[in-house]
Amino acid sequence: MSIPRLLALTGMVAVAAAVLLIGALHVIPPSSAISPYRRTISEYAHSDHGTVFNVAVLVLAAGSVAIMVALIGAGLAPARSGGVFALLLWCVALAAIVYFPKHNWAVGPSYSGTVHRWASVLAFLSLPFAALLTARAWRRHDRWRGHARWTSLLGVMSFLAFSPIVGAFLIQPWTGVRWWRLIPLGAVERVLLFSEICIVLVMAVWAARAAARAPGVTPEARPPSAAAPIAP
Repeated sequence: MSIPRLLALTGMVAVAAAVLLIGALHVIPPSSAISPYRRTISEYAHSDHGTVFNVAVLVLAAGSVAIMVALIGAGLAPARSGGVFALLLWCVALAAIVYFPKHNWAVGPSYSGTVHRWASVLAFLSLPFAALLTARAWRRHDRWRGHARWTSLLGVMSFLAFSPIVGAFLIQPWTGVRWWRLIPLGAVERVLLFSEICIVLVMAVWAARAAARAPGVTPEARPPSAAAPIAP
């Protein structure tokens, strides 16, 4: 088994483990008392199972790094590309979410809370950008256009899932209601996270299949725009 394929499979297992851990927090007391409709996922960091939440997020970040390296090794994304940079931002933002925990804004602003909020925004936006940028070069490729279309579609769906937050923020001056109270923020965030987990898994499957067929960067693995010129 090639190293890129092994990394892709390892990343999938890590992402699945993270999903199971976060899912368990929804049903195991006392964290099960946290409303999934109104409360954000980061709220679990302040429950008795806060360590489980932090481990789950870090495992998700580690799995995403493995998948990112697999994409590079399988020849699907150059190391110096917008897609890889956006994926790296996703991984760094996840780590920052753990290092700077959620803050109770009712007691006033804090540096940690501000960093946590912006890291969350960065994570939620960088991954769909990574999906679109990575898939763009492969949308007309005979073998990989199906994977590219699925990756692009999930990227668009993630942006759509984020749009209620943007809308609630923009209409704050007219509604007089703070944006996080105007929408069911917990539900919106969970739908958004689900779509982004799907992006990571689809990219992992893509990398595993590409690595199994043509390990490393090969002419067959490259998109048409990157293929070697045909001699006259």
